[in-house]
Amino acid sequence: MEKQELLDRYQQGERDFAHVNLSGVNLSGANLREINLTGADLTGANLSWASLNQAQLTGACLRRADLRSAVLSNVQLDRANLSGANLSKVDLRLANLQEADLNWAVLQEADLSNSDLQQAKLDQVNLERAKLLGAKLQFAELMEANLRRANLTGADLSGANLRESHMEESNLRSGLLIGANLIEANLMGVCLRTANLTEADLHRVVLTGADLSEAILDSADLSRANLSGAYLLKASFKKAHLLRANLQDVYLLRADLTEANLRGADLQRADLSGAYLSDATLSESDLRGAFLLESRLIRTLVEGAKLTGCCIYNWLIEEVDLSKVECEYVYTQFNYTNKSATNRYPVGRSFEPGELGREYKENSTTIEVLFAENPNWEILVFVLAKLEQENRELSLKVQSFMPQENHFLLRLSANYLVNSKILGERILELYTEMQPLFMLNRPKILHLLKISQNNHRASPPVPPPTMPQPGIDKRQQLYQEVSKQIRLILLSQEPEQFVESVQRLLNYLKQQGIALEELQRKLIVNLIVQRGRQDSQFRDNLLIWEKQASETAKLSMVGQAVKVAIALLWPQTTS
Repeated sequence: MEKQELLDRYQQGERDFAHVNLSGVNLSGANLREINLTGADLTGANLSWASLNQAQLTGACLRRADLRSAVLSNVQLDRANLSGANLSKVDLRLANLQEADLNWAVLQEADLSNSDLQQAKLDQVNLERAKLLGAKLQFAELMEANLRRANLTGADLSGANLRESHMEESNLRSGLLIGANLIEANLMGVCLRTANLTEADLHRVVLTGADLSEAILDSADLSRANLSGAYLLKASFKKAHLLRANLQDVYLLRADLTEANLRGADLQRADLSGAYLSDATLSESDLRGAFLLESRLIRTLVEGAKLTGCCIYNWLIEEVDLSKVECEYVYTQFNYTNKSATNRYPVGRSFEPGELGREYKENSTTIEVLFAENPNWEILVFVLAKLEQENRELSLKVQSFMPQENHFLLRLSANYLVNSKILGERILELYTEMQPLFMLNRPKILHLLKISQNNHRASPPVPPPTMPQPGIDKRQQLYQEVSKQIRLILLSQEPEQFVESVQRLLNYLKQQGIALEELQRKLIVNLIVQRGRQDSQFRDNLLIWEKQASETAKLSMVGQAVKVAIALLWPQTTS
């Protein structure tokens, strides 16, 4: 049929032109709304800028046709052949393209919002910057398709074949990709926030810098995938396969990795804070420098895993064998101000093989804290309050308190399994820090609580706080209290820790006008020498401190005391 005949008959009200031959016809800019071209041959036709709203083109042949900027909203193109056609900037909103052949078609910047492309053939199609919001693409063929910067928000790609497709920086927020094939696809910088990729095949996929926050990847296969620098906050990876995946620098905060297989995965510097790793496999994985703050490792397999430099602050481990991990040291605290791990453990040395496993073999809800002297219970109340503030989910209760030979034992119970050793050390650390502050501000605190300072009745069963003794003035009592704490610090901490801690206490005493010479000579030097004679490792740490300490630390009052103690211990340190 010739062009003019078609236009004349259409102008006269005729709409049915099914199966006509219009190959090569030029209908650019024509208004053909609601026309019926079912099964028509439009091979190579020029329909650019044409208006074909609500047209019937079921089974039509539009191979290599020019449809640039055409309006085809609500059109019926199911089973149509559009292979190699130019559909750039076309309006295909709400179009029916089920089982259509769009292989090698150009759809750059096309609008296919809410269109139906189920089981369509789109291999090597160009959909760069196209709009596919809410589109139905179930079981569509999109091998090697170009979807760069396309908007697929809310699109359904379940069962679709996107193997080796290019989807860099595309938007798939809230999309459905259940069971989709994304093998070796490039999704660099893609947004998959809250998307569902359950059972999807992402083998060797590239997801560097992608946002998968709150995405569902349960039972998905991400073996050898590259997710470096990806955002995976609160993502679900239950029973997912991440064998030898690249997860360097990823953000897996509060992610669910229950029963996930991460054997041989690279998790260097990954942030797994609050992540759930129960029954997961981390064997042979590389977790050096990773953050495991408040992570839950329950029955997790870690044989052969590398844990050197991990931050394990407040992690929870249960039924985990750490005896066969590779670990030289860990960090037990985290500085939330500058976002860095602190408190290297062990100090001045590396773990012996299997030592970390022995350290954490027994986790418990019971924490035992040893005090060298009877603690001030007023201070201890605030210490426990501070500890619970640092660990929002933690709740502590006093079980018992009893004097023992050379020390006092406090037993506390926690509301879940914790590392009792680290928690006990943190209690002593907070007690040291808080003691001078509390003594200085005690009158204000009691005043705010409306407690008379002349009435200090203890409430059983909690032991009474340390009270001023008759005949001893406040400065003398403060001197005694701080001396006790300095003794505890010197007998429990390493040089690089106690030099700063003790110096702070000495500075505080100096502010109160209390002489320091006797304390320095009799207490600090003598205690360091006493400990050094009994502990060869401590003697070695003293020499390490002397070589590595800053000039400021060496010139401090405590630093000078350490140097005197080293001189007294010299025969032993060289033996």
